[in-house]
This record gives sequence, C-alpha cells and structure tokens, in this order.
Amino acid sequence: MRCDPHALIDLGALRHNLGVARKAAPSSRILAVIKANAYGHGLPRVAQALHQADALGVARVSEGVRLRSQGIRQPIVVLEGCCGREELEAAAAQELQICIHAPEQLQLLQQTPLPRPVACWLKVDSGMHRLGYPPAEAAEAFRQLRECRNVQGLRLMTHLANADDRADPATDAQLDRFLPLLSGLKVEASIANSAGLLGWPQAQRDWVRPGLMLYGASPFLNSRADELGLRPVMTLRSRLIAVRRFAAGEPIGYGATWHCPEEMPIGVVAIGYGDGYPRHARPGAPVLLNGRRAPLVGRVSMDMITIDLRRHPEAAVGDEVTLWGEGLPAEEVAEHADTIPYQLFCGVTTRVELRERE
Repeated sequence: MRCDPHALIDLGALRHNLGVARKAAPSSRILAVIKANAYGHGLPRVAQALHQADALGVARVSEGVRLRSQGIRQPIVVLEGCCGREELEAAAAQELQICIHAPEQLQLLQQTPLPRPVACWLKVDSGMHRLGYPPAEAAEAFRQLRECRNVQGLRLMTHLANADDRADPATDAQLDRFLPLLSGLKVEASIANSAGLLGWPQAQRDWVRPGLMLYGASPFLNSRADELGLRPVMTLRSRLIAVRRFAAGEPIGYGATWHCPEEMPIGVVAIGYGDGYPRHARPGAPVLLNGRRAPLVGRVSMDMITIDLRRHPEAAVGDEVTLWGEGLPAEEVAEHADTIPYQLFCGVTTRVELRERE
C-alpha cells in the first residue's frame, strides 16, 4: 500500500460529459477546450479520449505543438494566438488554427512568409475587455484577414464574461454587440463557453467551446455538476497516515488557529498544498473518509492536512480519503477555500500521480 496522493481520471465520465454538451447544443460543432494540461487532467490522454470532438482548443502554440507530437490530428485552435514570428511559423508548420485578437498579430500574419496558409479566428471584444478587437474595428480587421495570402479559412469568436450567472444581463448585452457584426459578415462563429452553452441557448452558434463542464464541474454559480447531468472526471485521493488523540483545548497545526473543543481523535492525511490541495481551505471543508464525510481542522500544511475523527471511531492508518471527485463535488470544496473548481483541477501538482480508471 502506498500513501502518496493520486488522482483517478475517469475517461468514461469525460466522454459522457462531451455527450451532455452535444445534447445541449445539437446544432453546433464542439471545440473542446483542453488548455492548461486539460485543466490538470493530463493533456495527451484527454485529447485522445475526446477524439469525437470536432476540434480541440488550447491557450498556447506550445500546447498545440505538444499535441501534434503525440499524434493528435484533429483541428487544434490556439485561443491566445501567436506572439511572434517563431510561434506563427510553428503554428503554420503544425497546421494549428490561430486566433487574431490584436493589430500586432494581424500585421505579423501579413508580413511573415509561411510555408502554408493558416486558418484564423478573429476574436471580438464584446464586453470581456481582455482580448479582441472592438466591434467597431472588427469588420475592417476581418476584411484584411480575408485578403491576406496567409489566411485560409476565417471565423469569428467572442468570449462571455458573466455567463456563469444566469441572472446577469451582461451576457445579453454582449450578444447585442456581437450578433449584428456576425449578421453582417455571414461567417461561422463561436460564442458559448460551458456556461453559455448550457445557460444561454441563443449563444449557441456554429461552434461551442465547452471547457469546465467536460471535466465534470458546474460552470454556474451556486450549482452542482450532478444537477446538470455531469459526472466528475478527477477524483483526488490519499490516505490517513496517523490517528492521534488530544485533550480539550489542545491546538492543531500551524499557528494554533484551531483548538480541540473536547477530548477527541485527529487524523492526519498525506496531502497538502504541495500537492495542490488549497492552502486556504477553511476548517469544516469536507473530505470523505472511507466514503463518509469528515471535516478539515487546522491549517493546510505543505504535505498534510488534519481532520476531525469524532464520527469515525473505526478510523485507522491506511484508510482511504477522497478530497474531491466521486461522491464529493469539487464545487463544494472550492467554496470552503474561496476559490473555483478550475483552480482546484489546474492546481494539482506533478507529484500527484494521475491514474486512469480501469
């Protein structure tokens, strides 16, 4: 028996969640977002498992190049585009599609000799105010791209900033800015991320871009994945490495921020922020010990956390502990750490072994 933390990756659940996306947007093609090491789930394995997606989305050229080196032949879209000639040449050589979100990228594309033209997505800033051309400038940028000898295939894209809140009018405002441009240019487009896909049917255009939902977490505020028919892909697990008893009033962990309210057993679990468990998780954050809940107590350490065993008199060294995943929603754990499931998944470190569920 090993006590090292590991993350069990359920590729069947991943494919199930892709099916949920297809059912929710039956008229759209799927651009499955697998940036940031597939949200911490392992880039090559996730790309291979999502072979039925119509295209794959990454943030950076280096991620696309890595996928090509792993034998992935699906269309790959680089959502941040290229930031220099070297990246543009690599994108062309590897047949990556690129986003154009700034005049500097457009100029680079116009001035760089390429071995073959590239497919491009013009990114429009409809209200996110992060990347993209303002709507008033997008038509001219589109014209220049259409006339550029290095471009073969051109689509539009925008990104929703507040779609996770279905009561927020900002999404409708973004659509009001983007759709007239789309109507005038009559070209394929993508608007919807996971939240847009599930919560804003009017944002489902030719392409949708599911990300978080593929990995089995809800993209909405105050919502759980199972309410949306999604299944967790990552289950993070470790084991108890110590069971101890302390008197009432004894402090537990760094800073003595938590004290035993009575004489009680404390369990020590082999996982900490060095593995990606959130350091700012508060006392009361749930874990599953042998499938039953137990609360976190004290501060999270680099390699260990401590849990309250008063409801687990049978607990013993070696018992299995689930930190999130099957039976314990990542959304709930994230709430106890003032963060989001994205950060939990992406924060799992390289010393945690990723294992595929058999």
